[in-house]
Amino acid sequence: MSKLATRDPVGVTLRDSEGAVISTNEVGELLYTVTLNITGIKEYGVSFAALMAGERTPVEGARFDVPFEGTAIGPKVNGAAEGIDYVRVRADGRFELHIHETIRTEDGQSISDHGDGVAILRPEDGIADVRVNMTLFASSKEYTWVNQRLVKGIGTIDLAKRVIQVGAYSA
Repeated sequence: MSKLATRDPVGVTLRDSEGAVISTNEVGELLYTVTLNITGIKEYGVSFAALMAGERTPVEGARFDVPFEGTAIGPKVNGAAEGIDYVRVRADGRFELHIHETIRTEDGQSISDHGDGVAILRPEDGIADVRVNMTLFASSKEYTWVNQRLVKGIGTIDLAKRVIQVGAYSA
């Protein structure tokens, strides 16, 4: 079992300057965890490696297509996952994610997943923290329950190993 699976439930509490709670955003049940390998990076005039080595992002930002494949394992969904993330890196260094993924379940069904989120690079270790709002869709009777769920993805990207690990939680 992955480390992400032990984080259920996960919450984020926002506080004001005096420490009073402004709001709490909790997520509920772990549905699955994906472990994905980045299989390539398509560049549009800016080198991803150069950005990661400290080169400044152009004022207009940078764009990368990042295909991936791996597995989804969890209490609710298990199968093979593949897709692409259309990443935009803003001039301030923020990574904006636009993900399209398909999970082919062990019982032969397909679940479509698309999500938008952010990745924030930790300057010290080449790891990016990921937060994604996800929408899942399936027509098969076994998985139509995903159509009614708002799903939050919480995880990391290890840029050196080219591995993405994200837990998908009902919200």
